Amino acid sequence: MSVWPAWEVREDERATTWFTVRLGFGDGARIDVLAVVGGGAVSLEEVRAQPPLSLDDLAELADWIEEPLFRACAPEPEPAAGHLASVGSRRARPIWPRGIEGQRRIAQEYRSAQRQGTDPVLAVMCATGHSRRKTLRLISQARDSGFLTPRHARRRAAS
Repeated sequence: MSVWPAWEVREDERATTWFTVRLGFGDGARIDVLAVVGGGAVSLEEVRAQPPLSLDDLAELADWIEEPLFRACAPEPEPAAGHLASVGSRRARPIWPRGIEGQRRIAQEYRSAQRQGTDPVLAVMCATGHSRRKTLRLISQARDSGFLTPRHARRRAAS
């Protein structure tokens, strides 16, 4: 799999970047994706696959390209003593506290992004350096601990 920037448009302090993602498979199958990152969101503008993807494969496409796309669009962290920890040979990730303090900080990042009108999950992903799946799990733990409101209000049965 390869990911590379196609072009970028800047307006004031905001930037929107298009990335080309290519997945090649051993049997000769290929998927080309044009992904747009900007405004706190990621969207897919174009997907071309040879042979065509099934609906199940198309649904899994986001999982396939998520980590490489995140690595390509995440800014390179500035090394500072005590602030970064190496995760194998993949990349440096900010040190994030575990337990209650970590959940409290996740809730702060989440609410801050909501107030700014950006994607709260992407904001937590960028803050923690984790994948979307791991980030959703962390947000769920913060909800369960009471740092965030429940996702869906429970309805009481009429008596």
